[in-house]
Amino acid sequence: MKRSSVILLVLLLAACTKQSLQTTYDKQTSNIESFISTNMGRDATATLVRNEGAYRLNLHDTLDATLHRTDSLDWGGQVALYYGCFIFSGTSLSFTNLVATNSRELAKEAGWKLTDESRYKLDTLTLDKSLLPGLAAGLVGVQPMDEGYILFTGKYGYGGSQKGTIPARSALAYYFWIENISNEN
Repeated sequence: MKRSSVILLVLLLAACTKQSLQTTYDKQTSNIESFISTNMGRDATATLVRNEGAYRLNLHDTLDATLHRTDSLDWGGQVALYYGCFIFSGTSLSFTNLVATNSRELAKEAGWKLTDESRYKLDTLTLDKSLLPGLAAGLVGVQPMDEGYILFTGKYGYGGSQKGTIPARSALAYYFWIENISNEN
């Protein structure tokens, strides 16, 4: 009888933990959607793409509307970009939550010491399973000169693992500027 009670207790605790985790991710999703709504309200030309747990908010107000951009990033392709990665807590971005960037300007705005200039250069990433699931899903379909945000819950980030200064289960937001893409393998 004691063994069955222990098993039942373990199952109940697991169910509570799973529900608590789902509540966390639901709150993160709500915050992301609030951020998107606010930003789309500020920019009537912004567009939203949802893909496998990621939200990509493209900002088009700075683009030349006469450009005809037809190439978009496919799985296995490469993207050259500048980015800033933020821990997304609440419904807005704060430079105190910037955890990684290859943009000298973002680093400077965040008050980072700019001692290692080699960190601030264009990065080229391959769209494959080596990327965080949320980042990969958000990058699918980007085009040269796109600028915007990719946001996703902790479920599509590092999950239950802490990564450097990023706490486990953290929602993330990437601010990005696409310079170029290539789908040639």
